[in-house]
Amino acid sequence: MRLPLPLMLALLLPFDASAASPAQVRTDDIGRFWATYDAVLAEPDAAQRVALVRQHYIEPGSAGLHALMKVRNYTAAEYAQAMLAWPRFWASVRPLTANARQASATLERDLAVFHKLYPALRPASITYAVGVLRTGGTTLGDQVLIGAEMALGDASVDVSELPEPLRSRLRAFYDSAPGANNAQNNLHEYVHTQQRETTGSLAQYAVREGVAEYIAERISGRRPALPLYTYGPLHESEIRARFRAEMDGDALDNWLYNSARNAFGVSDVGYYAGYRIAQEYMRQQPDEQVAIARMIELDYSDPVAVRGFIEASGWLRQR
Repeated sequence: MRLPLPLMLALLLPFDASAASPAQVRTDDIGRFWATYDAVLAEPDAAQRVALVRQHYIEPGSAGLHALMKVRNYTAAEYAQAMLAWPRFWASVRPLTANARQASATLERDLAVFHKLYPALRPASITYAVGVLRTGGTTLGDQVLIGAEMALGDASVDVSELPEPLRSRLRAFYDSAPGANNAQNNLHEYVHTQQRETTGSLAQYAVREGVAEYIAERISGRRPALPLYTYGPLHESEIRARFRAEMDGDALDNWLYNSARNAFGVSDVGYYAGYRIAQEYMRQQPDEQVAIARMIELDYSDPVAVRGFIEASGWLRQR
């Protein structure tokens, strides 16, 4: 007897004990995605493929999946199209997405350290869901949203079917073994749930990201093995001079959320600039706990407050 598809999908999905854990980590969207993926590949009708995604991945999905889709503007049609367009990519990343729980094994310990550093730490949920390659991690309110198809990757991921410049950017990203550094990624995004949002200048965005990078490293003892952290120390004077010239503007193309097609030839150098500002600020503070609170609670929406923080770091005055 052939079971109805919804029942087949339900039987394929693992029970997610982590959904109720103190760290509030959810991973059940991953199993739901792959069950839906298999059904989509077996469906010849394009409209029905979109319907399958909507009915069996999105509608029963977690609040975190819905938040991820909202933040990154994912649609059912986009999922269905990507599933068919990149078979080698999906085949290579599929086994890696099973590592979400293992990749979060240190989370509760790390959050305990975070709470000691910052006693005002507020709880946040963490959801691992499969997206369409627009984020390895983001936030919405008190929700950390991890794009499992990116965050859990490594050098084995096949990006050959992806269009440029996405292909080149993700090749460098996956070669940095993000899955092995997932503890830092979780913490970086967790810091963002404690910070104020910002819009405005390069300085405001870069400092907010840099503070999250610094605190995540302080807790986890790790930083991403990305080219920007190799390039940065070798070109710091150039980075500092250009940052000084561009920091008050709102053009991010050379600095953040970009590919390597920019003035530096390395993506996301703004993270390095912000990280160095946070690092230099901390070196001058006698009380780490007080300084961490100041960094997290900085009004990132206020350009004057951010500029004052940068000046207090002394980084711009270095040679």
